[in-house]
Amino acid sequence: MKRLLLGAACAVSLTAAVAQGAAEAADQITVAALTFVSSSPLFIAQERGYYAEEGLEVTFEFFRAAQPVAVAIAAGDADFGVTAFTAGFYNLAGNGSLKVIGAQSREEPGFDFSAYLASNAAWEAGLRAPEDLPGHNLGITQRGSSFHLMLGLLAEEVGFDVDSVQLTTLEAVPNMISAVSTDQVDAVILPGWIARRVEAEGNGHVIGWVHDYTPYQLGGLFTSTENVERRRDVVERFVRAYRRGAADYAEAFHGFDAEGNRVFGAEAEALIPIIQLYTEATPEAIKASASYIDPEGRLDVGSIHQQVAWLKSQGLVGPAVEAADFVELGFIDGHFNLPE
Repeated sequence: MKRLLLGAACAVSLTAAVAQGAAEAADQITVAALTFVSSSPLFIAQERGYYAEEGLEVTFEFFRAAQPVAVAIAAGDADFGVTAFTAGFYNLAGNGSLKVIGAQSREEPGFDFSAYLASNAAWEAGLRAPEDLPGHNLGITQRGSSFHLMLGLLAEEVGFDVDSVQLTTLEAVPNMISAVSTDQVDAVILPGWIARRVEAEGNGHVIGWVHDYTPYQLGGLFTSTENVERRRDVVERFVRAYRRGAADYAEAFHGFDAEGNRVFGAEAEALIPIIQLYTEATPEAIKASASYIDPEGRLDVGSIHQQVAWLKSQGLVGPAVEAADFVELGFIDGHFNLPE
């Protein structure tokens, strides 16, 4: 009996030791992000255990703007980040701190992600399409933001001088909504679901969609240069888990019916509660703001080069910054639009 008890005790001790060893073996990872639907692959990978299967224990640190996410990675306060590209991001990446390793949202035809919204007064005065913006006032968060970049890409595509549009910096999206709703600015660019809500309330008019004019790589997954150089195995495992989350997201939110309308089936319904845990958005808002995210995490690399070039032309990104120096293509195969 004593031998049986001793054997059982040893078995329990061994099991506990194995469990403790597994816990100790897990790499501790901090991820910086915004609580947006566009961050969904991160959340899906966490809640479905994809990080854990790769031996990673992930905690999140959330921010309210894109730039602090990039700063957190560059400073070593977080290991991975997902957010929109901005001039500030590219300047940090250009100084050698960051490496872009995968894709976040992309402005893609069929996915009404970012809308041009005209005020009622400007609409009545003839502002009916994005190409009508010259001579008008556009509200943005700040120079070098993704909204500013969208305007710059539009100017290049349509063929007008970007300086013909007067910019009003308003710091935050709620301020942009207020300004266009009260005719303080002629137009803004807003997330599509917000723009539709403003329009439904009678406070503006959607005059176009960014994806119809300038499809582009809106954001990406990135890490520190130090992680790429010294913890490559950890980066590889994180990317594998992130791509599984992206594939699940695409299966759920990339569907269309025969008429070209977006459809959301059982897989979307299964993922919505996960996304709600992090975003606190309603199911309707999640569906309305579900942008295109490549199911394999592949980047439109040429788009990043174009963005950097335009921001440099405006003096918003340093002249020495080159996209080729910080876009790291080795973790995911099949990236698009590679420059020659």
